[in-house]
Amino acid sequence: MSEPRFGIMTAPMQVDYAALRQVWLEADAIPAIEHAWLFDHLLPIAGEPDGPIFEGWTLLSALAAQTERLRLGLLVTSNRFRPPAVLAKIAATVDVVSGGRLDFGLGVGSRPGHPLARREYEAHGLPYLETADAVGRFAEACTVIRKLWTEDEPFDFAGEHVQLSGAFGNPKPVQRPHPPFVIGGRARATLRVAAEHADVWNIPGGDIADVVERSAMLDAYCADIGRDPAEIARSIHLPVSYAQPALTRAAIGEALEAGFGHVVLGLPAPYPAGVARWVADELIAKAG
Repeated sequence: MSEPRFGIMTAPMQVDYAALRQVWLEADAIPAIEHAWLFDHLLPIAGEPDGPIFEGWTLLSALAAQTERLRLGLLVTSNRFRPPAVLAKIAATVDVVSGGRLDFGLGVGSRPGHPLARREYEAHGLPYLETADAVGRFAEACTVIRKLWTEDEPFDFAGEHVQLSGAFGNPKPVQRPHPPFVIGGRARATLRVAAEHADVWNIPGGDIADVVERSAMLDAYCADIGRDPAEIARSIHLPVSYAQPALTRAAIGEALEAGFGHVVLGLPAPYPAGVARWVADELIAKAG
């Protein structure tokens, strides 16, 4: 396996913009931190239910304009929130703003089993799609977004869930043929979509045995469609403990041992002063 790539994730809830911006600017100056992520929720899923939370793509564009080196994205975008052609336009814009640094994170969306996540739909007038419908739309969204980023002529798309007439994306993303697809999730249905569309697959950490099992499932689904599973990089999100960094280092070691070459370190707010340098020195430099 190639050298591991480490990143940070700053959930944009229960925190102010100045603190988020400070962490990202600090991380942008530290080469050991290669990527940085936000998440995609419209109401808090932890802490005060009516606390502050920022819209992910808007915030990502602002941070993309102020950073120079970090690859960046949402871990992961909820396909339930935005029509796929609109999302393709939003993401292409961010790739242009960033100078070609977007990693396009996408998932079925919204952790619907999470009671606080379920509130987002009624609160924003969004229909809640049952799982089978949501997964079908997710697979078609991957196809539509890729076509909008790569087709040189307007096209129609007549899917079971998505219908477009005269669809066309201009400008294209800076990255060609398109930004990498980072597909997140652990459900079997999501893994089937990842086998077809993902450049990177991300899963939340926790039970390393389950993570390894899900990675093997992804390999099997790749085999079913004749794709080399080595084409899909493996990414894992691990929560960081400021008080017990040895626990985080141990989790990193397990993930690397299991073949996960992308490690996203989730930073809880409030952020200690100099947290990006602390991550580099205490977690990344001592990992493995």
